Parts: sequence; C-alpha cells; structure tokens
Amino acid sequence: MTTKRRRPARAAGLLGALAITAGALLSGLPAHADEPGAPAAPTEAPKVDLVLDVSGSMRATDIEGKSRISVAQQSLNDVIDALPAETDFGIRTLGATYPGNDKNEGCKDTKQLFPVGKTDKVEAKTAVATLRPTGWTPIGLALRGAAQDLGTGPTTRRIVLITDGEDSCAPPDPCDVARELAAQGIHLVVDTLGLAHDDKTRQQLLCIANATGGTFTDVRTQAQLTQKVKQLVGRAGDTHSVTPAKAAGTDKCETAPLLAPGVYSDREKFSEHRVYRVPVKPGQELRASVSVTPDRAVARDYGVLLQATDLHGQELVRGTDAGSGRTDVASTGVRWSAPDSDGASASASASGASGKSGASGASGASGASGASTVCLVVSNSFAGQAGVQADPGLPLELTVDVTAASPAPDGPAMGLGHGWILLLVLTLAGLLAGLVFGWLARWRIAVWQEN
Repeated sequence: MTTKRRRPARAAGLLGALAITAGALLSGLPAHADEPGAPAAPTEAPKVDLVLDVSGSMRATDIEGKSRISVAQQSLNDVIDALPAETDFGIRTLGATYPGNDKNEGCKDTKQLFPVGKTDKVEAKTAVATLRPTGWTPIGLALRGAAQDLGTGPTTRRIVLITDGEDSCAPPDPCDVARELAAQGIHLVVDTLGLAHDDKTRQQLLCIANATGGTFTDVRTQAQLTQKVKQLVGRAGDTHSVTPAKAAGTDKCETAPLLAPGVYSDREKFSEHRVYRVPVKPGQELRASVSVTPDRAVARDYGVLLQATDLHGQELVRGTDAGSGRTDVASTGVRWSAPDSDGASASASASGASGKSGASGASGASGASGASTVCLVVSNSFAGQAGVQADPGLPLELTVDVTAASPAPDGPAMGLGHGWILLLVLTLAGLLAGLVFGWLARWRIAVWQEN
C-alpha cells in the first residue's frame, strides 16, 4: 500500500516538472510589451470642455417625446459616469442664467458650470441637474470662453458643442470665432452636435466643425447623443498626445510633399486623390495608415484606399476600408519593406476592412543616399448628399513611420509570434501529458484489478 501511495505523488511530480519545463521555455521567449522606442507618455492629460446650449428653445419636446434639455441632461449623466479617470473634463453653458428680454445682457450669458479638471462625478451631475432652459444663444462667445477654459499646451484639446439652434447674438459670428481659434495654432478641435434639423443650424455647425478639423453630427435620439459624446471624449484620450502637422498632398507624386515619420493632417474633397512622398532606405519598412472622417452627410456605399507605389506608378501594396452607412471614420493601413542592398525581395501587407497585399520588389528612384521614394496615394469614394458643401474637403489624418524591416515570415528569426517555439512547447507538453495520463490510467486499472 505504501508503494501505491507513492505513485500519485510521482505523477504529481511529473506534472509539476512538465509545468516548470513549459514555463522555462516560455520565459526564454523575447518580450514585446516594453520594447524600446515606444511612444513617450503624454505630457498632460486629455482635455475636453463640453459647451451646452440652455437657451429657451431647449424646452421643445421633439426628441422621442422628451424635451431637448432633458435628453441632453440624461446623456451628460451617462457620459460623466463613463468618463476615463485620466481625462480632464469641464462643462460650460450658454443661455442658462439670464431670463430677461435685454439682448445685450442675454448675449453675454455664458459661464463655466464645472471647471476643466479631474471630475467629481456627483458634483458634475448635480450641476447639470439644476439647468433650466432660459435665455439667448451666444455660441461665438461661448466658444471663446471654452478655449480659455482649456488653456494652451503642447497637445490637442477638444470642445464638444451641443445646441439646438444657430447663434442668435452675432457678432461675434461663431464660424469666424472657429476660424480665429484655428488660426491661433492652439491645437483646438471643435465637434458640433445639432438637436434641431433646420438647414441654417446645420450649415453653421458644419462651418464651425470644418474650420477646426472637427466633426458635425445631426442628432435624432438620446442614444445617438450619448454614444457620440462618449466617442468624442474617448477620441480626446486617443489622439491628444500627438498634434498632427499640416501637409498639403498633390495630385502627382513628382510634386507631392516629402514626409518624415510623423502624424499629418490634410483635407480631401469627395472622390479625390491626394499624394505624398516618403523616402525608404534599403532594409527599412514603411508603415502608414490613413483615416478619413465623413464630417457631413454622405451617400451610402463608400470607401477609402491607401496605395504605396513607386515613382512609375507601379503598385507596391494597398489597403482599403469600405462601408454602406454613416460612420464616424473610415481608415486603413499598409506595410512595405524596401529591398535589402543585396537585392533581397520586398515584403508587403495591408490592413482594413478588405485589405489587399501586392508585394513587389519594385522600388522608386534612388538618390545619393540609396533611399527609394515611395508614393502614398490616398483616395476616397465618398459622395455628399444633396445640398452638402464640398469645400473644405473631408478631414484626413495620415500616420507615417519608417523602421528597421521586420523579418520575413519564412526567415530564420522565428519567435513566439511566428509559432515555432510555441509549437515545440505544445508538442512537448502534449507528449509528456500523454505519457503521464496514460501511466495514471494503467495504474488505476491495476488497482481496480487488485481490489
């Protein structure tokens, strides 16, 4: 009986050895989470100031049978509950305090309801609950105030404007204010959300958004409002640490701007092609991605295409994204490795909703430095709905990076990501586990027979 008791202990010992062996093999694999060269931590928190219209027209009950102000308040409560801990968030109102008929006084009515900073959610929701539709609609003045609330700094700030009507107090005209803020170079983006659906309001809110590279959304339901504001707050966290540089793409590679690694912004008209150039040396890999934002009402069935070509127009790789309804953004990306100096072939890959890879050894003309010139071509198949302005073009954001080329999938440098070590570990684990459990099964049968 003593021998029988020892057998389970031996089995456990074998299983323990198996676990230790597998762990040792896995621990020897290269780690990728903290590789050098990762982006530096942001120098400041994401900053968002929400500007809420509390003018008298917000009493209207035309959103799912509820008043516009109650819909906005409920959506704000949901947004505040879901705020990321790292985001500095504030609320500014317009038309919330002056109930009189003196337009001069009413058009000064904008104030900071909750300061931009770390949010006490109970206090913020309590402040929102006290709001009652009251006065005029000084949107231009409120935008200036929101810009002051956010301050200046090295990273992008966002204003989210929720209103049900056009400015009733100009001057200052809110479109002029938006252009003024954009011209100051303070990295400020204004996104606008309209609760009313008249053409004048749409045009004004679209103008504000276009001037600052923001988006406009025509809100029809409470769920849509909540989702969109959460999305914009989240986008502030995703993009605030890098402010895109302005680039002006051309229609030909020969005259296209030469881009270094970085993030760039541009505007592209409906169904337009914009071209940029990137030098890539032998042994380097080009990584590029593009996002195009349909910031106005667009027709169904659209797409975005990013191509890398040589100077002769030979395609190296492409990535595509397509959709059939209104989305917040359409984006895709590509990767292409330049041939090594010894003539090794290039490799390519693409990402997107329906990416295609067209690897080719062709390269652009090489200069004295030995670098190939790759042409990045951004195309879109968006079309505006009836009455939608084509100018300015749709906001475009292009990210370019050039790094040391990754090993080819069939090359000698095989890590866990390529599967060989993982396959070896799993094979060994399966073999040992089969031996152990087979031995245990035989031992149980022997014990059963003895009894």
